[in-house]
Amino acid sequence: MATDRDYILGTHEEEISRLGLQHDVWRPVVLDCWKRAGITAGKRVLDVGAGPGYATVDLANIVGPTGGIVAVERSSNFVNALREMIRGNSLTNVRIHEIDLMTDDLPAGDYNFAWCRWVVSFINDPPVLIQKLGRVMPKGSLSIFHEYGHYETWRFFPRLPMQERFREHVIATWRESGGEPDGAAPLPELLSRNGFMMRSARPHVFCLRPDDYMWQWPATFIEIYLPRLIGMGRIDREFADKVRADLASAERNRNSFMLTPLVLEIIAEKL
Repeated sequence: MATDRDYILGTHEEEISRLGLQHDVWRPVVLDCWKRAGITAGKRVLDVGAGPGYATVDLANIVGPTGGIVAVERSSNFVNALREMIRGNSLTNVRIHEIDLMTDDLPAGDYNFAWCRWVVSFINDPPVLIQKLGRVMPKGSLSIFHEYGHYETWRFFPRLPMQERFREHVIATWRESGGEPDGAAPLPELLSRNGFMMRSARPHVFCLRPDDYMWQWPATFIEIYLPRLIGMGRIDREFADKVRADLASAERNRNSFMLTPLVLEIIAEKL
């Protein structure tokens, strides 16, 4: 089973809370995406890399009792959190599979959709995942991806040099863990190779002010990831304090703004 250290961002309670904030921030974008794709009552969805289940619950409520969600996740911590969310929301239309996407087969099913958010960017062999997805998704079904397309778009204006150095440490540790920050880049070729046709591609990047709710998404990530970088021996406390001071300065500056990392939304049909 996956341990906390198997995930570059961890699976601890603090990270589960951060993922909840992240989901809340992105929820309007995601709900619009699902509506445009056609996810509605009675549909069957494969939730790939479900994490602690925030999207799973939303999907289960949308498809209702006549539909169904199959959620796959390898972290025991996340699976336990997902089970609690399912119980807490009295959902009966969700099946959970605790499996590793790299070593286990995806569960077969008569799926209408697959949902895959920030998974391709973190696994060490995206071709294997897309190949497995190609095997289980029926003809005419849609697979939806939200993956980072250009992580270095994340920056502040006026520039915060310490934040840019922090971002480079994030990218380096991400790649050292076997992932790829710009995970969307190989998807068009991989999908084509495995019997999918891209139906649409849409970029999501936001220009935020400090009083914007979405600002808390990257800001919270900085606060949580700085101690992890210290623990890895990549930075010291002085470096971390300078990053925090830079961020605090930006939040006090009424003329500052932040660009978020570019996320690419891809919707592909299985031929």
